[in-house]
Amino acid sequence: MLRRLAAAVSVSVVLLLEPAFGQSAPSFQATAVKQSPFRKSVEQISVPQLKDYLSFVAADEMEGRSTPSRGLDTTARFIATMLARGGVKPAGDDGTYFQRIVLKREKLAAEGAEVSLGTQKFVHGKDFFVSAVAANVSGGLVYGGDGWYIKAKNVDAYEGLDPKGKIVVLAGASGRLPRGISFNEMSSLGTRGEDWMDPAAYAQKKGAVAVVILTPLLQQANSEALEAQRTRLEGGRLAPEKLGAPAASLPVVYANLRLAQALFAREKVDAATLLEGGSGGTAPKPFALSADKQFEISVKTVTERVPSQNVVGIVEGSDPELKGEYVAFGAHYDHSGTRPEAQGDTILNGADDDGSGTVALMAMAEALSKSSQRPRRSAIFVWHMGEEMGLWGSEYFARFPTVPIEKIVAQLNIDMIGRTRVAGDSNPRNKDLSGPNEVYVIGSKMMSTELGALSEAVNDAFLKLSYNYKYDDPKDPERFFYRSDHIHYARKGIPIIFYFTGVHADYHQPSDEVSKIDFAKFEKITKSIYATFWEIADLKSRPKVDKGLPAEAR
Repeated sequence: MLRRLAAAVSVSVVLLLEPAFGQSAPSFQATAVKQSPFRKSVEQISVPQLKDYLSFVAADEMEGRSTPSRGLDTTARFIATMLARGGVKPAGDDGTYFQRIVLKREKLAAEGAEVSLGTQKFVHGKDFFVSAVAANVSGGLVYGGDGWYIKAKNVDAYEGLDPKGKIVVLAGASGRLPRGISFNEMSSLGTRGEDWMDPAAYAQKKGAVAVVILTPLLQQANSEALEAQRTRLEGGRLAPEKLGAPAASLPVVYANLRLAQALFAREKVDAATLLEGGSGGTAPKPFALSADKQFEISVKTVTERVPSQNVVGIVEGSDPELKGEYVAFGAHYDHSGTRPEAQGDTILNGADDDGSGTVALMAMAEALSKSSQRPRRSAIFVWHMGEEMGLWGSEYFARFPTVPIEKIVAQLNIDMIGRTRVAGDSNPRNKDLSGPNEVYVIGSKMMSTELGALSEAVNDAFLKLSYNYKYDDPKDPERFFYRSDHIHYARKGIPIIFYFTGVHADYHQPSDEVSKIDFAKFEKITKSIYATFWEIADLKSRPKVDKGLPAEAR
């Protein structure tokens, strides 16, 4: 629902923007945006252009653009080629469009892994799977239930139990919160790592040397689920090398039936009870297993280094001094790859997520580079890799920027702007899609009153989209403010706006296809973002940051 500017805010925005437009204060909304130079170039952004670019980026041949992958690299080269053809200046490493990012992958060695309980040996891939964490440990066993620590709820998996130096066994549903607690309320329960800890983190904090997770019987009976687990674990642990090693982690063994039965033989609860019931309040309280049981885990790994990249380009501004400042555009061009174990379509094309953001940036870069007029400040376009892996590309750029980070005056992030909830759609998974003329706007007012007011004023004077602020709250249960690339810019003190049309039934599914994009709405949102960029870039002074981020966001 569109929020109109209060009279006082309108006046302040008009005064702020007057030097850029040369208009008197009362006439800004009526005439300034209508006469702005962006109107000549914005019409180059079109449905056919967006459709052509997206048909390439979200094609089956891109194989879901996982990080890293051939499809992702091909998409990066496609973006770079189009930037070069349009005259966009390269702003990556060594005069290229690519900001190189080396990924470090730790994988199981050929000899794999061994586990034993006394004299009993177990078969990797049949009796258990294991994470790619090098280990050679042994110890006694404790059962830790669901494994959680949540101070505000008096939840402590190891109350009265000391797992130090032991191997912790957790119920198969250990990723699920204890009964009566939802993930939506976790953000209000304090700081992660202090006021609450997930099972793996808490086990490590308490001094455990390894974790065993009991795989539920239903999952063991699902061949697709087991194949997906095997594929995920065999892929190893991956992280950008220059961001530092991932937090130290414990080896994790996923126990199937035979191993689970051996672990709980002659205990006060048998394996069948745990494998069928899981946790969430139904499992027995934690206890120490028989002292004569010694469990041994040996895992050998090898390290690989794999190249990847952000794609970065600049269109310079017109002002001799202010062109050294930038308005940043951001979108992630990766997606989630393929699901080889699935039946039918196995490719997660990611047309909306975030093919839509990817090609919106391409269209805006092309429009700006071909414009006969330029705003005062420069535009920097960053296509981030690895968003689906944990916002890797945006964190990397924020820590190792290719332009001075303090010279970025605002960041406009685009992640999923291609879908619409159509009339009569009764699918509950589409209930949060925005309507035909609607887009969710997140963060525009969170750090800068001026930026938020400018955003609304430009929209009111241009295409009059319905700006929905439903998710514009760091405490919103969906936590979208934390879930896309803009967060790393915000943490550097850069005010942001995040554009988003909502989660839908095709989110992270092979059905996220080009055929389901609402291109008319997609074009309209892209043009509105372009107009907002132009007016920010033409301001006499950068948008003032007058609000601090919430503590959890810093």
